[in-house]
Formats: sequence, structure tokens, C-alpha cells
Amino acid sequence: MSKKKAPEPKQAPGYTPKATSSTSTYVLIGVAAVVAALIIGGLVWSNNKSYPPVEDEVLAENASFIVGNPRASTTVDVFEDLTCPHCKEFEAQSGPALAAAAEAGQLRVRYHLLTFMDDQSPSGSYSSRGAGALLCVARHGDVQVWNRVHADLFARAGGDDDPSNAQIAELAGQAGATEEARTCIADGALVAEATEMGEASQQQLSNSNNGQVATPTVLVAGSPVTGILDGDAWVGELITGGPSS
Repeated sequence: MSKKKAPEPKQAPGYTPKATSSTSTYVLIGVAAVVAALIIGGLVWSNNKSYPPVEDEVLAENASFIVGNPRASTTVDVFEDLTCPHCKEFEAQSGPALAAAAEAGQLRVRYHLLTFMDDQSPSGSYSSRGAGALLCVARHGDVQVWNRVHADLFARAGGDDDPSNAQIAELAGQAGATEEARTCIADGALVAEATEMGEASQQQLSNSNNGQVATPTVLVAGSPVTGILDGDAWVGELITGGPSS
């Protein structure tokens, strides 16, 4: 089958095609060069940017909860986000061993509850509300209750929904939380403070890893510990001084 020849395009009377302006071409080339220079400059700046050392005082002030012998030879900083699925895995694997080591006075453990994954939770606020709840328990409870609530909040994370403040307060009550702690949780009284503390801790975590932030992360003396998602052997290695960092 033959194809019908398309008609020649019509031009307005007196129309003369004009060549692209050389000035416009130079301007476009100049803009492209500036953009390329900015991108390259940004990459060089990022690669050469230096981060201040981790400040132990800031970590101590902004930990949601500190447990263990103050005179323990090793202090462990644990960074978690309640919405983080790997943190849930980390707690299931290593939470009991870490809590036992702290209770036995073998390790000093400082827990930092970050909130940067809030928007990935079903409610859009589970990380910060959970951090606030744990801060309430820390201010109005004991170690065993905090450990139970901490574990329960991770166990309930990752579903199609997450508990309200009232439901978290009820959960805390079942774990043995005081009336003051339950009221604090239900009212969301410490959510803002917990969020600020998490942001301060997150900055220290960023400083420890050249601007990168990931959870879970465990720091000892400001340096990341490896193998924390490979079971709980790393806890024993910290106690005995084995190769864990």
C-alpha cells in the first residue's frame, strides 16, 4: 500500500526563517557551566566537610533512659526509631541480652529514641509519641517497667495501625507503669521534649558517621559497633573486650 504524501507546510507571506541567536547559545552554555560548577563544588564540599567529634555530655543529657552501673567500664549508646523495622529486629535479637548486661552492671546503656521516621508510621507520629511515652516511664517508673514498655512498643510497630496515646498508656499500665506515667503518656506531655532530645542525639549520631544517620546504631566511645544485626554476640564481646567495633 502506498502512503499519501504529506502536504508541504505553509508559511506566512514574507516569512524568512531565522537562525538561532548566537547570543542565546552563549547564554545557555554559560548557565550550564554555572550549574555544573555548583554541582561539582557541592560534591567537593560534601566530601571535604568535617564533622565535630561526638560529645559525650550531649549524649548523656539527651538519652531517653540510662540504665546500668555508672562505673561500668563500657558505656553503650543505642540509637533507635520506633517506626524502624530493623530496630524492631535489633530489639528482638539483642534487647534481652543488652538489658541483662545493664542490670548485671556489666554495661552502662544509654537509649536514644529518634523520631525522623515519624511520617512512615500509620499515624504519622508513632516515633515521637512512643519516645514521649518512654520518657514518661523513665521519669515516673523503674528499669523493669521501662524495659517492658520499650519492648512492647517495638512489638506493636510495623502493622497497619499503631496505638493511640490512650492505648499506649493502657499498655504501660499493664507493664506496671505508675498512674503518673500513664497520665503523662495519655496527655502526650513529654512528646515535644522527647522530640528535641532525639534531634540532639541524632546530630551526635550524624557526627559519628560523617553526616549519615541510620537506625539501629550502637556507639561505644563515639564509634559504631559492627555486627549488631547478626544476633546478640556483640553484647558479650563488649563485656569481654572482644572485637566488636
